[in-house]
Amino acid sequence: MAVTDQAIERIKEMIVSGSLPPGARLPNEADLADQLGLSRNSLREAVRALTAMRILVPRQGDGTYVSGLEPHLLLETMAFAADVSHGRNARQLLQVRRLLEPPATALAAGRLTDQDLRALRDVLDRSAAADGIEEFIELDIEFHRTIADAVGNPVLSTLLGILSTHTQRLRIVRGTLPRPPAGGAAAREQAHLEHEAIWRALAGRDAALAASASAVHVAAVEDWLAAGPAAPPLTQRAPTQDGRSDR
Repeated sequence: MAVTDQAIERIKEMIVSGSLPPGARLPNEADLADQLGLSRNSLREAVRALTAMRILVPRQGDGTYVSGLEPHLLLETMAFAADVSHGRNARQLLQVRRLLEPPATALAAGRLTDQDLRALRDVLDRSAAADGIEEFIELDIEFHRTIADAVGNPVLSTLLGILSTHTQRLRIVRGTLPRPPAGGAAAREQAHLEHEAIWRALAGRDAALAASASAVHVAAVEDWLAAGPAAPPLTQRAPTQDGRSDR
């Protein structure tokens, strides 16, 4: 194990043991390096890594502290890994989404307020008139986020958000639809119909039907991903009708 990795593990052990509880200030660099038997350079690298993981939080002029260690904040570090997932990894993420999203939608059926349902209806109406894939994806994310947030579990909301980020959705659309905008319009229409089915089940407070409609929707995304060609890099624009890039 590399020295920096050892330093990371030692600091984690201090947090788990309670000697550095959430909100605690780390000892000064020299003292902590001496306590852990590490060089100051190795300690700095470990602190930088743990800061990136949201485990430590630097405060300008006041040292470094252990974060509140809220699960939903720590999970956000997974978002980058999810965004760069391709092929098999992307399919695995969708499988996890399929396990989580339908039961979450069922729970939301009993917890969405009338105001939430009106907001969802507004999102659906705007998505039907969306001008292009980017706008549709933003509204798609808003639709699913509103449902997940209604459950009242920030960990679940964060997980579902990570499992289906804007980057992932855009990659799926561009990678499985070879000729936007015609193909994109067809996919958006299908997704919109599936969203309508979810909304009707939620508006009717039918948890079982909401879960079923959600499962159908996620399965359709899996089917698109399995059937389509490998997604192009996001910096590569979709070809126009004459075969040229629209960059």
